[in-house]
This record gives sequence, structure tokens and C-alpha cells, in this order.
Amino acid sequence: MQRIKAPKLGNLWVHLSDDSKERIFEHLRTVIEQFRNLRAAKGTGVANIDGGPIFDPRLPGHSNWGPFSCIEDFHNALVDHQDIASITDENYGDLRELAAFYRKPWPHLVFTHGDLSSLNILCAEDKVVGIIDWETAGWLPPYWEYVTAWNASPQNAFWQAEVDRFLQPWPDAQRNDTVRRRNFGLIEYALAIVTVL
Repeated sequence: MQRIKAPKLGNLWVHLSDDSKERIFEHLRTVIEQFRNLRAAKGTGVANIDGGPIFDPRLPGHSNWGPFSCIEDFHNALVDHQDIASITDENYGDLRELAAFYRKPWPHLVFTHGDLSSLNILCAEDKVVGIIDWETAGWLPPYWEYVTAWNASPQNAFWQAEVDRFLQPWPDAQRNDTVRRRNFGLIEYALAIVTVL
């Protein structure tokens, strides 16, 4: 391991040409593809990289979650173990849609950084030279990288418009994650930052 001296992509952003941005995104897509080729040890569920609890300060209530034996258990925890699938009231169509999204058959878990903010990507000469802040990394559903990058930080709001340029778009996941966050606990992390500002 070596120390890398390189600026954060978010600090360079306004100074980069469109061509430079595209080269960086192309390299970032390659890095993420390498993440996706990693496989968890047999029997690993939704967990951190060591198979332990997931750390994510953006999740409501507490920062450590799980580990969970499967994606279904993870989804149940995200909605506070409430039976949203049994909701029949037409006024709660967004919760019914969330329940249907969570009940989908999910492929295998994928290795996920969990905080791909422009402030966690180090760049030099139109290349990604480092990714920092790995505390939220783990084995998670395939959409999780997208929703966490999209909601990375209120200080990084411009990044939402760029996420589709380097990650597989999951608009249904983003829409449903917004429903989950609205109904099962706003992100305390974001509220703390807004309060400080």
C-alpha cells in the first residue's frame, strides 16, 4: 500500500473539460466492473467485507446493520420489519411499489464501495488513481451502489446528475429508496450536515 497524493474529483470538477470527465468516467466504469467481478465467500449474506455488520451513517437509527443472511432480511430491516406488502390502501401506492421492488428475485450480492461520492474519488491526469473512505464497503444488492452514490452527500448534490455516467442506472431503485427514506427514517447524517450549515 502507498500514500497517494491526488486531488478529489469533486474539487477538480468545475475545471475539467467534458473530454477529461468522460475519460475519468470510463476509467471509473472499469474500476467498478472489477468490483463486480469479486465474489463473496460461500455463505456470506448482506454484510461488510469481513462478513460483519454493515456500517452506514445514512441509515436510520443506528450506523451498524446486520449482517443479514440474505437480501430479503436486509430489505425487511430497511423497513423496520413492517409488513408493507399487506398494505391495500390506494393512498399508499408508493409503499406497495416499494414492497414489490423488495420482493423481486435478486441475483447474487455484489461488492459495493457504498459511498462513491466525488469527494471519495482521487484523480490525476484524467484517471482514477485512488478511491478512499471504504468503511461502508461490503456485499450488498446490485442496486445499492447506485442509490448510495446518488445520495452520497448534500455537499455533493451536483453528483446526482453524473451517477448514470459511471454506474448502471437504477431509476426504480432510486425512486423506491426515496420512498423508503421518507417513510422509514430520514437520513440522520444528512440532517446533521444541514443543521450545521
